[in-house]
Amino acid sequence: MFNMTDSITTKRRSDNMRKIRSKDTKPEVLVRKLLFRLGYRFRLHRKDLPGKPDIVFPGRNKVIFIHGCFWHQHQDCREGRLPGSRQEYWIPKLTKNISRDQKHVCELQELGWKVLVIWECQTEQVDSIADVISRFLGPSS
Repeated sequence: MFNMTDSITTKRRSDNMRKIRSKDTKPEVLVRKLLFRLGYRFRLHRKDLPGKPDIVFPGRNKVIFIHGCFWHQHQDCREGRLPGSRQEYWIPKLTKNISRDQKHVCELQELGWKVLVIWECQTEQVDSIADVISRFLGPSS
């Protein structure tokens, strides 16, 4: 069955969406490998912190979120654009994601944590990301 505003079947769209992960995404794994190679040690997805940050450095009071450009609406990014179909569904959903992200960052900062957001598209430039991470975290142990 085809959805009138979509170019693929409803079942295919559902299958595609089911495959999208919230943890251990390719960008997240890439950043974790880079961090380890740079000598940093970290914890993952601390449930006791607002937003369950992707990567946590407890001794430094710093966290890193790795955001997908589409799901978190990266401004000025090709992948962060709104879909052309079903905007009545997507606009509220993605707007809620943005609001929730901002809320979590504020809550973490109020608790004394420093926050770095790395966007999915930024992980394509590993050298640039390594510099950003090193400046954010300081010297590795």
